[in-house]
Amino acid sequence: MATDRTDRTAPGRLSASRLRVVVPSVAERVADELRLQLAEGALVPGARLTESTIAEDLGVSRNTVREAFAELASERLVVRHPNRGVFVASLGAEDIHDVYTVRRAIEVSALRAGGSPEDVAAVRAAVEEGKRAAAAGDDEAGGTANQHFHGAIVAMAKSQRLNTIMAQVLAEMRLFFHKATADALFYQRYLPDNEAICEALEAGQLDRAADLLLAYLDRSEDNLTEVHGDDGGADAG
Repeated sequence: MATDRTDRTAPGRLSASRLRVVVPSVAERVADELRLQLAEGALVPGARLTESTIAEDLGVSRNTVREAFAELASERLVVRHPNRGVFVASLGAEDIHDVYTVRRAIEVSALRAGGSPEDVAAVRAAVEEGKRAAAAGDDEAGGTANQHFHGAIVAMAKSQRLNTIMAQVLAEMRLFFHKATADALFYQRYLPDNEAICEALEAGQLDRAADLLLAYLDRSEDNLTEVHGDDGGADAG
């Protein structure tokens, strides 16, 4: 009778299948780069994305870019129009509540748990980055600093899965904000909030920091919904 040799690796040795390390594919790395460009405000809603240009810029094949587009389309960050091409998505008011539900779940819980001195320093660095942008009158840079602030909060959880989710959330948020930032001082009004949250975090007042952030997100969602409802408001962060 044949002997079942399944999973009989000798003690102290790992089978080849167990030694495999999950390495992001080239298409995933391209998707990561495009997601970052969305979060940093380099790609705006409605912009056409050209396979050949992106392939040349990133040194990859057009097929790889096509795969990256498919991943971003599944996240609703881009849309493909037959016979026209691929375009950066224009998100609407109906998407806002869902995104903010995710933000409350991961940002507030990460802040309530706190982080290492290095993690807290990264949050502080984002606050100072925002101040420098405000002093220079550069609201786009202020927007990027604001993204870095919220990303640094989630990074305190030390979870790659949460970081991946937050990368998508930040890309979606920047798409929302493009409409709101007609006001040239849009992001500057949120610097005091970021400062207060950071100070509470630095003081070890984690519940207070989390409560401040929760109130901030509630207000931000309401105001951003107004912006996308064409009320003319412009106070979201």
